[in-house]
Amino acid sequence: MYGGKPTQQITDVTKNPNRVAGGLRGQGADHYTILGEDGMERTVPTHKYVQALEDKLKSQDARLAMLEKRLRNLSNEQRISIASQRMANQPFRRTDDL
Repeated sequence: MYGGKPTQQITDVTKNPNRVAGGLRGQGADHYTILGEDGMERTVPTHKYVQALEDKLKSQDARLAMLEKRLRNLSNEQRISIASQRMANQPFRRTDDL
């Protein structure tokens, strides 16, 4: 008012997003409880928690597929090496001997 400096207003950029979200993120909560119309309490997981579980599941599935592929390759290599050892131990036959 009387020629003083204008006060700075707080912008949305400087606000804490955890506080804006009602404190669930700030507390690290992965579930929240709601009270239904019938008086029953229901525990509901947060969307972020469910997405994190889905991402973890996808990475585990990809890892499992990679390990299964490695296992198939190793078993194929083992079969090939056993077959080559058998062929090395067999005497060589000429076509005249047949």
